[in-house]
Amino acid sequence: MKGPAVIKIGGSLVADPGTLREVGGAVARMAGRTPVVVVPGGGPFADVVRSVDQSFPLPASTAHWMAILGMDQYAHLLAAIIPGASVVNDRLGIQQAHAAGAVPVLAPWRWLSAADELPHSWEVTSDSLAAYLVMLLGSDRLLLVKPASGNGDAMVDPYFLKALPAGVSWRTTGPRELAAAEEWLLAPGRGARESSD
Repeated sequence: MKGPAVIKIGGSLVADPGTLREVGGAVARMAGRTPVVVVPGGGPFADVVRSVDQSFPLPASTAHWMAILGMDQYAHLLAAIIPGASVVNDRLGIQQAHAAGAVPVLAPWRWLSAADELPHSWEVTSDSLAAYLVMLLGSDRLLLVKPASGNGDAMVDPYFLKALPAGVSWRTTGPRELAAAEEWLLAPGRGARESSD
């Protein structure tokens, strides 16, 4: 049996609270139909780290871990707006959330600091981290929710395809296309690379 579907929610959606709440509701509906794990983006939390890095040039590893801690902050926000969600830190937490009927939102710093295999670079964003977590979870599905839909490869960071395990079906989607993305997530025979444009 494959692992749960991974749904990464882009941090840029924080700029539109109404849309982010709608995305949260859609994710809760998806979780009612198939097991999912929500992975947060970095958004404004990672942008603060980028700004600090420009003012006080940081070692790459320092900026990397600070940005991932920003993802942890966004995880707490997402858990507060996704109905039935709870923040988890590892595989056991995901399993416990599923057993309790909750939607697990992964605060990834603890897990990723123990499984530190990705380059420490601004080219490795939450997209690549979500792809890497797909591998750790043994999943075959990754949905990237971004502010707008578009061409899949153009919408992800430069390292994403290197981090993505072979044979994983993935798709980028905007908030307006979430209904179609939900059907894609649950459909058999998904293509390996798709976008919602």
